[in-house]
Amino acid sequence: MPIRVVLADDHVLVRQGLKSLLEHEKFQVVAEASDGQEAVQLAEKHGPDIALMDISMPTLNGIDAARQLAKTSNKTKTILLTQHDESYISTKPLKPACVDMC
Repeated sequence: MPIRVVLADDHVLVRQGLKSLLEHEKFQVVAEASDGQEAVQLAEKHGPDIALMDISMPTLNGIDAARQLAKTSNKTKTILLTQHDESYISTKPLKPACVDMC
């Protein structure tokens, strides 16, 4: 049974590239979102094993989306992606909500 993933990034090309890589590794991308609010809604609808999200997204950023998912889904684990220097992002408050930050 493949690992089910909701993929969220506001850049279409990034989403397409990540989806291609994940599917090549036999993950199942069950839904794609362009912002954090949509990612939360899709994760609640599809119940994925993993929500793979960018930190910087419109409407609701990945950090706040991860916090919302932690409150509503015990099953879904979150991995946050960023191109930013993590030194300015405090990850302590994310520990219950997020598995990893890449």
